Amino acid sequence: MLKKDLGLLVLILVVGVVVSVLNPRFLSPINLGNTANLVGLFGLFSIGEGFVIITGGIDLAIGSVFALLGVIYIDLLVTWQLPWWLAVVVVVLGGVALGAIHGLLVTRLKLQPFIVTLCGLLIYRGVARYYTNDGTAGFEYGQTFPTLEWLTTGRTLGVPHSFVVFLVVAAFMGVVLHRSVFGRYLFAVGKNEEAARYSGIRTERIIAAAYIISGALAGLSSIYLAMYTRSISPASHGNFYELYGIAAAVLGGCSLRGGEGSVLGIVLGTILLQILQNLVNLLGIPSSLNFAVMGTVILLGVIADQQLTRLRAPRAKA
Repeated sequence: MLKKDLGLLVLILVVGVVVSVLNPRFLSPINLGNTANLVGLFGLFSIGEGFVIITGGIDLAIGSVFALLGVIYIDLLVTWQLPWWLAVVVVVLGGVALGAIHGLLVTRLKLQPFIVTLCGLLIYRGVARYYTNDGTAGFEYGQTFPTLEWLTTGRTLGVPHSFVVFLVVAAFMGVVLHRSVFGRYLFAVGKNEEAARYSGIRTERIIAAAYIISGALAGLSSIYLAMYTRSISPASHGNFYELYGIAAAVLGGCSLRGGEGSVLGIVLGTILLQILQNLVNLLGIPSSLNFAVMGTVILLGVIADQQLTRLRAPRAKA
């Protein structure tokens, strides 16, 4: 896995050099700061997506979770006028609850993760649109939350706080995944759930915990995204964001078959994805091609993963 991460780091440096040669604005402090902010925003929920993928599952509902929890969050602040920290707690717990529901349906009812989270994608966005009467939720004119805004959209020495929080969360989740018993169980379940169960691992709890982690990080991300956009149209807010998470995880070495991945890889995958998005913008390529770029990246990542698996198979037999 370390070789994969090292290779990804080299690729990031090469792409970064190429982009900076094509357009020197890439290295400007403003552009680097904005890119770091986007890395932080998209990296938070990508880590949660990666944990689910390591179990052999997938979470397609993340984008719709942003829409639902985002409009609830703004409503708590604007209409109910709750203290911002209480609204944050409510929204994060809401993400935990949604993740727990996904985990329960997958483990207890033995439903396919794809079906469960696809239904979540449709249900949550529909509820969000109903909640706002298909209107836009936003803060009132002149309404400010100084401490909250400093924590979410502020910067220290030019470094976005969203990026700082992302690195802190990544460091913590890296310890959880690579230095804890839970992390070892997570990989074991992803490799072979039946074998893990026979070895005494409570596989249902491990899988459910992965979805809860994904839900919690999605809840936290929904707060940062709401403060970043300042208004939410539930019909479009967070559309396809789950694909960014999947792309970052796959680029970072998480196998869609489960049992492989690293937090460092997800961090590097997120950075590479945002550099590629930045390349599209800096070169004047139509923004409509953003999803084409992302789809190509996911496809190349899956192809590379399959080829590496085939190369390892003869060695394992030998």
